[in-house]
Amino acid sequence: MTETADDLSAPLGQDKPRRKRRLRLPFTAMQLLAVLLGLFLVAFAGFAIFNKDPLGGEPMTRIAIRDPRGTDKATEEKPAAGHGEEHAAESKHAAKEAPKQAGDQKTVTMIDGSTGARHDVVIGAGEATDKGEAASAAPPVVAGVDPKLLEKSRYGMIPVVSGDLKPFNVYAAEADRAKAAKMPVVAIVIGGLGVGAAKTTDAIMKLPGAVTLAFTPYGADPGKLAERARAQRHEIFLQIPMEPYDFPDNDPGPQTLLTSLTSDQNTDRLYWHLSRMQGYAGITNFMGARFIATDAAMQPIIREASKRGLGFFDDGSSPRSIAPQAAASLAVPFGKGDIALDAVPTPTEIDRALNKLESTARERGVAVGTASALPVSIERIGAWIKTLNDRGILLVPLTSAMLKSKSS
Repeated sequence: MTETADDLSAPLGQDKPRRKRRLRLPFTAMQLLAVLLGLFLVAFAGFAIFNKDPLGGEPMTRIAIRDPRGTDKATEEKPAAGHGEEHAAESKHAAKEAPKQAGDQKTVTMIDGSTGARHDVVIGAGEATDKGEAASAAPPVVAGVDPKLLEKSRYGMIPVVSGDLKPFNVYAAEADRAKAAKMPVVAIVIGGLGVGAAKTTDAIMKLPGAVTLAFTPYGADPGKLAERARAQRHEIFLQIPMEPYDFPDNDPGPQTLLTSLTSDQNTDRLYWHLSRMQGYAGITNFMGARFIATDAAMQPIIREASKRGLGFFDDGSSPRSIAPQAAASLAVPFGKGDIALDAVPTPTEIDRALNKLESTARERGVAVGTASALPVSIERIGAWIKTLNDRGILLVPLTSAMLKSKSS
């Protein structure tokens, strides 16, 4: 009988020790992990392929839209099947576009064309779609506005000529034009107003009435602030958002006039802006370097200014502007900005720009400066204005400067 090596090595008289049997799985831990990962990937792929989600999991914004004509209660309580996905897609699209329903809001970043200053502005209700839906509540007519110089549009009241009366003449601020004809004059236009009540109020109250104020069409109630400005004897202009060269990276705001639109579409957008307030003597570009340099786009806007008895002010930010020639061909009162006073918004640079404005006025007889309503700008411009009489320079409203430029 043959013995194994283990049997021979075991001590005499003792049984052979039993080995513990280990449980062995038919696969390793790494193989198990790989199988689980594969099952997860298969489940995810199946969900992505067979799930009927038209938005593909993209983030959505839900906006409550109310029909101003009223809706059927039963319909409101039991929406039609399948409309939820459609509504989500429409809401997502509406969040990217300008507000198109009464009550919608949108925050846009507005960029001053001359200074580059950025302001986040909440655009409120009252904006209409390009398809012709009128705003549910048109801005009210402000006090002191001649009703004969208004006509109704689908957005609200807009300026119009009435006989010999024109808004440019009726709403021009008072000035000693006989004195202005004999000495150098300067005009200062503070733009970007109406979107911030605090800075707008500072410009209205801290600067003399001869300073012209330019309002954007945005803000909760730009008409009320414009009315307050006129009560303080400020002349006001309306800024019209126009397409810059880097649009849409720089977007002036909803209803911007674009070179890609037809003249009828841009005219309709212009009417929306014109209806936002009343009592202005003229209009001016807000940004718009591309638009104001495009003849086919600008001509219809200048024609509307002529038709409605408004002046046109070019802020001077686009050296390729065709506005001077277009305005001259239709005898529209015209002015152009010479110097952006707060392009560098520091006291030293603003003072330097004001001195340059004074020198330009002495050379040409008239000069126009533009600025925003930054606290430093208002402070330095206000201090400079107080010294003008001693230096033989007359501060006049923009309309007076425009008339003197034409006569000279």
